[in-house]
Amino acid sequence: MSQKVRVRFAPSPTGPLHIGGVRTALFNYLFAKKHGGDFLLRIEDTDQTRYVEGAEAYIIEALNWLNISYDEGPEKEANYGPYRQSERKNLYKQYADRLLESGNAYYAFDTTEELDAHRKDHEAKGKTFIYNWHNRLKLKNSLTFSAEETQRKIANGEEYVIRFKSPEDETLYLNDIIRGSMQVETNVLDDKVLFKSDGMPTYHLANIVDDHLMKITHVIRGEEWLPSLALHVLLYRAFDWNAPQFAHLPLILKPTGNGKLSKRDGDKMGFPVFPLEWKTAEGDVFSGYREDGYLPEAVLNMLAFLGWNPGTEQEIFSLYELVSAFELDRVNKAGAKFDPEKTKWFQHQYLQMVDDEKLAEDFSKFLSEKKVSTALDLTTIVSLLKERATFVSDLWEQGSFFFEAPQTYDAKASGKAFKADTPQILQQVISILTETEDFSTENLSEKVKGWITSEGIGFGKVMMPLRLALVGEMKGPEVFDILFILGKEESISRIENAIEFIG
Repeated sequence: MSQKVRVRFAPSPTGPLHIGGVRTALFNYLFAKKHGGDFLLRIEDTDQTRYVEGAEAYIIEALNWLNISYDEGPEKEANYGPYRQSERKNLYKQYADRLLESGNAYYAFDTTEELDAHRKDHEAKGKTFIYNWHNRLKLKNSLTFSAEETQRKIANGEEYVIRFKSPEDETLYLNDIIRGSMQVETNVLDDKVLFKSDGMPTYHLANIVDDHLMKITHVIRGEEWLPSLALHVLLYRAFDWNAPQFAHLPLILKPTGNGKLSKRDGDKMGFPVFPLEWKTAEGDVFSGYREDGYLPEAVLNMLAFLGWNPGTEQEIFSLYELVSAFELDRVNKAGAKFDPEKTKWFQHQYLQMVDDEKLAEDFSKFLSEKKVSTALDLTTIVSLLKERATFVSDLWEQGSFFFEAPQTYDAKASGKAFKADTPQILQQVISILTETEDFSTENLSEKVKGWITSEGIGFGKVMMPLRLALVGEMKGPEVFDILFILGKEESISRIENAIEFIG
């Protein structure tokens, strides 16, 4: 690649960014970084009727949270800005005019009602109405009107659009990095609208002009844009510009059944489809991976594997490793099924890698939100619990007993563990704990186990009721770790409560 690689992620600010969009941004980012190139963010807001307040800020915040921030874009202006299409709208008319002059486009004055009537007429005959080579000379446009009449209509303020003039009887040979070679017959293409009389370009024109002016070398986008590829290649040709290379990413599919992953699938199955929480103007709230407790690294790693694989057994990749392993020709054509359980698996793996002190900080914030204050050593607690945890909230589910003495005892377990002689046994454990100066895990284990062995009591007769007394159920880490963390006074108090309960 002699030319510097430049790629862009170009979302429309019409709402929150779906994880399909995030995956597109990620693949663009990985490709740019792999080849020492630039990753641009362009906001495609030509359709102001669909613009949603806060959506652009959401997109930027999501990319920042995932550590795949852009090199150029809004608030990071470089030589190719502005990066919002609404701020570039004075640019596009000259390019539409250029296509008119070269005969690659024409003015069309057909009203919406007239086009609807044509559509209905075709439907009644079992046909589909397409505005192109086979009927454009029978419709109301500058190909059938004289130049004077066309100019008079424009001067009179008649509404018009500028349409692309698709070529007739030609086979287009297209290439896609992921999908390989394709052929399209130009006779099936419609003459797409490129420019509207309100002075705004359509997506097709703005997109091509911006990609050219921003020197984009590779267009990496979703499969839904594949039907537009022929038109886009024809537009590059009409302008006499070099086209970028194209790569169309596979769809992200529902976990079960067919079709594209949607917000409804997430609602129904209880997982987010957005990176961050989104609140609508009407007050609806859609969950996000960040607020649900996922680590950004886990979300990125999961998204990378939707449609791409490294060709090895390795599944855990840091962002740095993804950059070095990523190749577009290892992206699959087939849609990728979204797997919520696999996402949790990635999250579990990444939580294990978080430094205990950092995890203790996060857990401390979680406890503050629950209004739980504690003087206990959270770093040690986290180190004992994290193996079974997927989210920070799981640390509470696994270890809430550290902060709250049991009020009840699991009925099934206490039926097994609490016997007539249990109070005497627990009383002796209290004596051992009272006399023990060095309250470390190792020393407590040695003292209590030594006593059990010397007395010839079964381990279960002591350890089961002791765990129940401390925890309230048969869960949690090593009993001696629990004793050490709770400390002598709290441990004895809990055992006394259990003796009283049995009595």
